[in-house]
Amino acid sequence: MPRKMGRWSTGRRSRTARAELSFSVSHMERLLWEGHYAQCLSSSAPIFLAAIMQRLTAKVLELAGNVAQNSGQRHITPELVDIAAALSG
Repeated sequence: MPRKMGRWSTGRRSRTARAELSFSVSHMERLLWEGHYAQCLSSSAPIFLAAIMQRLTAKVLELAGNVAQNSGQRHITPELVDIAAALSG
């Protein structure tokens, strides 16, 4: 009888999935390498960068949603994102 594979089976998982992130860890690593920001790069640096980018994006979108709700709008527009970014910084 074939063995059923569960959600967290022993199969291969990406670094993004293992870190439970939405931002691609591989993409962040490629950007760090191509930007020549350091001669050597630790294995955790792109994971950390992806987590920071995800957190900052979530916070700005949350603030933009609050501004939209306070102004009676139902959608987040680029102008609201600009206002939220100005408020957070």
